[in-house]
Amino acid sequence: MKRIYTIILFVFSGIIYSQTEQDTIKVTTLDEVVVATKWKQKKEDLPYKIASISKEAIELQNPQTAADLLSVSGKVFIQKSQQGGGSPMIRGFATNRLLYTVDGVRMNTAIFRGGNIQNVISLDGFAMENVEVLFGPNSVIYGSDAIGGVMSFQTVKPKFSTNENTSVSGNVFSRFSSANDEKTGHFDVQLGWKKWASYTSISYNDFGDLRMGTHGPNEYLKTYYVVPNFDGSDEVLTNENALVQKPSAYTQYNVTQKVRFAPNENWDFQYGFHYSETSDYSRYDRHLRMRNGLPRYAEWNYGPQKWMMNALEISNFAKGNLYDEMTIRFAYQNFEESRISRNLNNVNREIRIEKVDAYSFNIDFNKKIGTKNKLFYGVEYVFDKVNSEGIDEDITSGVQVEGPARYPQADWQSIGIYLNDQYTITDKVLLSAGLRYNQYILNAEFDTTFYPFPFTEAKLNDGALTGSLGVVYKPSNSWVLSSNVSTAFRSPNVDDVGKVFDSEPGSVVVPNPNLKAEYAYNVDFNIAKVFGSNFKLDLSTYYTWLEDALVRRDYTLNGSSQIMYDGELSQVQAIQNAAKATVYGVQFGVEAKLSKDFVFSTDLNFQKGEEELDNGEKSPSRHAAPFFGVSRLTFTHEKLELQIYTQYSAKKDYEDLPEEERGKPEIYAIDGNGNPYSPGWYTLNLKTDYKFNKTFNVTAGLENITDQRYRPYSSGLVAPGRNFIVGVRAKF
Repeated sequence: MKRIYTIILFVFSGIIYSQTEQDTIKVTTLDEVVVATKWKQKKEDLPYKIASISKEAIELQNPQTAADLLSVSGKVFIQKSQQGGGSPMIRGFATNRLLYTVDGVRMNTAIFRGGNIQNVISLDGFAMENVEVLFGPNSVIYGSDAIGGVMSFQTVKPKFSTNENTSVSGNVFSRFSSANDEKTGHFDVQLGWKKWASYTSISYNDFGDLRMGTHGPNEYLKTYYVVPNFDGSDEVLTNENALVQKPSAYTQYNVTQKVRFAPNENWDFQYGFHYSETSDYSRYDRHLRMRNGLPRYAEWNYGPQKWMMNALEISNFAKGNLYDEMTIRFAYQNFEESRISRNLNNVNREIRIEKVDAYSFNIDFNKKIGTKNKLFYGVEYVFDKVNSEGIDEDITSGVQVEGPARYPQADWQSIGIYLNDQYTITDKVLLSAGLRYNQYILNAEFDTTFYPFPFTEAKLNDGALTGSLGVVYKPSNSWVLSSNVSTAFRSPNVDDVGKVFDSEPGSVVVPNPNLKAEYAYNVDFNIAKVFGSNFKLDLSTYYTWLEDALVRRDYTLNGSSQIMYDGELSQVQAIQNAAKATVYGVQFGVEAKLSKDFVFSTDLNFQKGEEELDNGEKSPSRHAAPFFGVSRLTFTHEKLELQIYTQYSAKKDYEDLPEEERGKPEIYAIDGNGNPYSPGWYTLNLKTDYKFNKTFNVTAGLENITDQRYRPYSSGLVAPGRNFIVGVRAKF
């Protein structure tokens, strides 16, 4: 870490020196427009922190997946259990305590789990127009799950022709990365007429096994791999190159089709079709588990992860008594995921398939009342139908029989109504207040054929009231100070109530139908200041406490604390409203114009969380990442953009590891006392984009130049070693 601090101090010295220059080119201002709140609003008018990732930043950084795309912000920590994955951590929260939206449509389903999730990789970074992260609770607008933050993905909006001729434009792009032998191809085309427009995007990714760096803990090396045989006699072979993480390869393709129609200036219709599908891919961290000196699993794969969304958005801009703008969204999504596992030298393969049909309807309004009030209000309805199937297969005969399903057959509904008011007290003071009432309904039917559950159904029908109160103070055009007090909730979903799975060796999670919503209470303070024309600073502090937290705890089934599961006597556990948790932290950002061509920026994130254990003691929160950040120096001149940057993260000693993480020694390094811990790390990276002309440009990069071997906190996958990236783009 000393090298990291040396680099930061060196660049900061350049900032101080640069203040003597009289450069008239400004850094990022405070009046950026964002849409993460469902409406176009000035960022400076909002009492909470929002980070934006532009299309230009995406093109320069060339992230391989949408999870990697989020890390471009420098404010989101990404955990990976396998290469086909990426679970964001924001302000000490993750998984189903974060909300994903695509073009304003809720992506979270009733089976979004508390364990790490990889649904974000279904999104196509090439089809993104902008990505925004709204930090902190925002259940007033978005309902359940918006506790730690909201990730808002806006895909490309089809553009109309500006004259009588048909407009045609598009991109052809190809990329190669050396660390995983990536081969990516992308094509998109836009067609525009006066009232109609179309956008088509197709992407394909082929990722090989990922190579880790050469300098780092030996515990991360992959010295073996398993070759499955179909007679129950599997082979454990020595990995000829222990830096290559076998098995971690997978492929993926994405298709996006959008059509837009505007009959006049008052109406705008947009239809979007999105489809994503991966190949089977191995859950790499499970392939690290050992039993009796041998790998525990011969197979542990996720089946193809499929996501489809059909969405219709209707906007009306005719000012009337009820609204100035109205947006209606209808959406249907279909999700499919599966798990295929088999113990080493065992002929029985377990296949678990989950499908969710998700329907949603939103209608949102805004209305300006007089000169001081602006109302935002709306209603939402969500219906998720969960179908879960279990299959047990004998690999020697191919015979399949019914097996236990991961989830009950269930449906989950959410009905919400909200109102938010922005009141301009003076030219310098803006007050924002909002309320939302949400009713959530769950019905589940349990099959007792395989497990002796003492119940056959579960029904939940409860409500949640959340609110927010914020103030923005702008003493001048260069200052913004804000504070926000807000609450959020997460209603129990099908994953909480009805899941059966092995969480770790020797433990099994069983259903618990007696749950209620968990609530978060948050306060944050934000400062943004532009000094002169070439220096910007922003600082956010926050404190969040969670009550009735839905956590995994020891449990009993028919009076027994242990049952046989997967051939092993396992401790019975269940999700319960059994804990309180707190998270607090600081987010710090700097952007400085060093000269006409040079810009420096840095983002630093500190968060600390504690969670209550069964015995009343405190444990560090699992999803509170260690200190992390990114510092960048960017040079832009005519056709060339060049960026050198460093990413870094502090270590987590054994004493700072959550209890749950201590039970996964296979993914951690070992300290001098023989205990698992997460070492700190840094990378030095270089990216460049050269535009030969309006049609042709090349992007290239060298990541992890010093070839560090590191594993981000809580990840099963070791990060890429030295990685050369080259991409070629042709625009037409």
